[in-house]
Amino acid sequence: MEPKQRYTFKKNEKLKSRKAIEQLFKEGQSFSNFPFRVLWKIAGSNSNPLQAGFAVGSKHFKKAVDRNRIKRLMREAYRLQKNELQQMLLQQQKSAIVFFIYVGNELPEYESIFKKTGHVVSRLKKITDENSVVDS
Repeated sequence: MEPKQRYTFKKNEKLKSRKAIEQLFKEGQSFSNFPFRVLWKIAGSNSNPLQAGFAVGSKHFKKAVDRNRIKRLMREAYRLQKNELQQMLLQQQKSAIVFFIYVGNELPEYESIFKKTGHVVSRLKKITDENSVVDS
């Protein structure tokens, strides 16, 4: 019987380093998949293969309660869908940092966030796969 897959989002997988975030915004690449803008950067081998951060602007969501809810939904959707990308990065012995910015202007439903996060993760998998072919 094959071991059960765990869906976790531990402390070391969270992007907290101010230095890393600044470097990501300066040197990273980005793409948009409404309602997200995604910044990403692939680096060499690191202690953790995948780190992610989440943000919601206060321009459209004045109440912190709304911003925190959206971030909670984004983290949960990411937590359930990141494993394949993480395994791919482990096999390639690379690491990536990803930053999700919510750019929509209305409170989303969980189902739409889950679906869009899946699109973003599959696009990141495609990008890391292309980078591994170029590096080989």
